[in-house]
Amino acid sequence: MAIAEIDFYFYSGTGNTLLVVEEMQRVFSSHGIQVFLHEMTDTDPGKIDTGKTIGLAFPVAFQSTFPFIWKFLKNLPRAQGASVFMIDTMMTFSGAIVGPLKKVLTSKGYNCIGASEVIMPNNWFPKTIHDEVNKEKINTGMKKARKFAEELMEGTASWGRVPLLSDGLYHLCCNNFVMQRISLAEGRKITCDEGKCRKCGLCARLCPVHNITMKEYPQWHDSCETCMRCLSFCPTNAVFIPGKKKYELYRAVKAERLFSKDQGKEKESE
Repeated sequence: MAIAEIDFYFYSGTGNTLLVVEEMQRVFSSHGIQVFLHEMTDTDPGKIDTGKTIGLAFPVAFQSTFPFIWKFLKNLPRAQGASVFMIDTMMTFSGAIVGPLKKVLTSKGYNCIGASEVIMPNNWFPKTIHDEVNKEKINTGMKKARKFAEELMEGTASWGRVPLLSDGLYHLCCNNFVMQRISLAEGRKITCDEGKCRKCGLCARLCPVHNITMKEYPQWHDSCETCMRCLSFCPTNAVFIPGKKKYELYRAVKAERLFSKDQGKEKESE
C-alpha cells in the first residue's frame, strides 16, 4: 500500500528523537508525502485518525520507554488494518519495546509495517561530552533514519519480534516496582539551586508529566520519570541532583524547538 499521508506522533526528551523525526519528515516530503507532526504529550491517543499511516517515535528508557509513553501507546484506538511504524532513539540497546509494542498494536488491529532503532548521543548523566563522537553518532543516526524512511516507502521495512526474550524483558523492566525505584533513586532528588535560578519556569513548561510547579522557585513532586528535560535545558544549570557525582548535561536542540508548533501545516524540506 502506497503511503499518502502520515500523522507522526513523537516525544523527544533532549532532542535526539526530534532530530530523527524531522530527518524522516524531510525524506517523506521530498517524495510528495504529507507529514504532520504531533507531540504525544499534546495528543489524546484515543482520538487519532486511523485512516492515515501512523508514525510513532520516542526515546528508549530503561531498555523500554517511559511509562507515560506506554500509556499513550496502549490507549491508541482500535483499528482495522491501519498502517503504523515506529522508530526509537537509544544510547546502546533496548530489548523491551519493539516486540512488546508490536504485540500491543497487532492486538488492536494495526498493520505493523516497520520498526527501527537509532543509536544517538548519551543524555543519561554522561561524565564527559565528546562533541566529535556525538556529531558522528548523529550523522550515522540521520543516515539510518533516511534509510528507514526509504524502506517504508518501498515496502521493504520490517518489524521483528522475539516473543519470549522481549516480553520477559518488558515485564522485568516496566513493572511499577522498578519504575518507582528509579524515580526514588534519581527523580525525587532533583531540585534547584535558588542562587542560580532565574525563575523562568522553563523546567515546569518542559516537564511531560507536569511534575514541576512554579511558586517562587520550581518545586518537584512525586511523578518524575527522569526524562532529563529539566536538568538538560536549564539555562543557568540551576537544576541538579544533590550528591550526584560529576556529570555533564547533553541536549541536541534548543529548548524552544521542543514546544508545540503549528502542526496543521506540512513542514517544508530544508
